[in-house]
Amino acid sequence: MTVDTQLTVLPNGFRVISERLPGVRSAAVGVWVDVGTRHEPAPLNGVAHLLEHMVFKGTTTRSAKEIACAIEAVGGSLNAWTSREHTAFHARVLAEDVPLAVELISDILTNPLFDERELVKECEVVVQEIGQVEDTPDDLVFDLFQEQAYPDQPLGRSILGTVDTIRAMRREALVEFMATHYAPERMVLAAAGAIDHAQLVELAQRWFQDREPRLAPAFEPARYVGGRKSDGRDLEQVHLCLGLEGVSYRDPDYWAVQVLATALGGGMSSRLFQEVRENRGLCYEIEVFSSSFSDTGLFAIYTGTAPESLSELVDVTARETRALVLDPQPEEIERAKAQLKAGLVMSLESCAGVADSIARQLLIFGRRVPVEEMLAKIEAVDREALRRAGERLFASGTATTLAIVGPVDNVPELELGRIAN
Repeated sequence: MTVDTQLTVLPNGFRVISERLPGVRSAAVGVWVDVGTRHEPAPLNGVAHLLEHMVFKGTTTRSAKEIACAIEAVGGSLNAWTSREHTAFHARVLAEDVPLAVELISDILTNPLFDERELVKECEVVVQEIGQVEDTPDDLVFDLFQEQAYPDQPLGRSILGTVDTIRAMRREALVEFMATHYAPERMVLAAAGAIDHAQLVELAQRWFQDREPRLAPAFEPARYVGGRKSDGRDLEQVHLCLGLEGVSYRDPDYWAVQVLATALGGGMSSRLFQEVRENRGLCYEIEVFSSSFSDTGLFAIYTGTAPESLSELVDVTARETRALVLDPQPEEIERAKAQLKAGLVMSLESCAGVADSIARQLLIFGRRVPVEEMLAKIEAVDREALRRAGERLFASGTATTLAIVGPVDNVPELELGRIAN
């Protein structure tokens, strides 16, 4: 497969990467920034996400309504997201409107007003967003899990922040956070679709070349701890997230762990779905996920079940996990690999998927990782690699993290680190 990927680095360190996709007449374009929740000091928890909201509330050249009208007048869309390590501001437009999209993104990132009156209103919007998560047990349990896995450190804190930190946020905090972390060498302008790379570089030179490079402050290294965290509530179900430390993006076992997670609980053919749901009817949903960060990761099982079914569900989960780690079957390995490969290829058949992929790869690895290279690494995972990764994850003494929302009185203890022994 021939891929037309081009990369240009401006003198100030700002990177421009594009991938031209044949047969399309639109483009996805945006700026990805190497900053997120784990870069926040504790009193400013939530500032990265709040800043992402506030840049859309008006600039020195456009009101919030004018920003929205400008992109929608050409049939495009403009949005953003914040994660624990990255923030992105992205647009979808027709090919001829790429210059407008880049200008708008530059405007909100270069000239935000951070108006005090708008800040007060937007803080209340985020407070409502926090309340929505707290009212949704199958969302809240993941925040509790992250917090218990990495307690008292930025990586464990909520992306949204807390009601107290958000209501205490001041304009100066947003201005300082942006000045400190939105340095050109930590930013990537990425685009995919009907893209002219030379034009994209010209746009970057026009709108981003004047940003001054500066040394980025180091973030706090992750310290996985584990333990148990409960939120007792009178609910019909117990929602639980059970897991342990996983692997980083750069770990040699990254793809083996992804195959393990998929075989264990990544689809309807997985061990846990078949045994826990299909054969025993103990839950509606059970899934296994492996999430990675730059220096650590998490491997976890999520489910929700009736309190009276919990003990049996935990026992079956432990047994099936042990069986997979100790004796993975060739056919389930191949199914899991096929799922991962198909998911990867399908995700890269949209302009937005490609733009997001090339931007985050540049931030994480410093290069565009060819699809063929990723597919080859997935294909190379065999029985021995899966067992090695599983035995490493579930080694004796590995601290388990357990988060529970719902009736918590009869939730048994489970040490995942003993499963593989």
